[in-house]
Amino acid sequence: MSHRLQQLTDFLHESPNDPFLKYALATEHLKLGHTESALRYYEELLDKHPEYVGTYYHLGKLYEAMDRKDDAISVYEKGMQAAKNKRDMHALSELQAAFRSAAGIDDDDD
Repeated sequence: MSHRLQQLTDFLHESPNDPFLKYALATEHLKLGHTESALRYYEELLDKHPEYVGTYYHLGKLYEAMDRKDDAISVYEKGMQAAKNKRDMHALSELQAAFRSAAGIDDDDD
């Protein structure tokens, strides 16, 4: 286990309900090629911390990489709503672009 992964795991044991730590763990697992572990943390984040907007984009991209396009599109849709609820226009813009790309919608189609 990498030093960073061990540190994050230790921090999570101290603060098991911290969404940022779960997000960081998911991202670190993904960086190390541990796709299933990353997926597990991202999905847990969505389940227990749906207001944590950063999860949606990364989970959607992971679903796309796993050839789970319908799941990605669904996650992007939920993420867009979560971003609207938090008035996070930057995240909303990123999620809209990811959604359009995954759904095969060109900006020229409007």
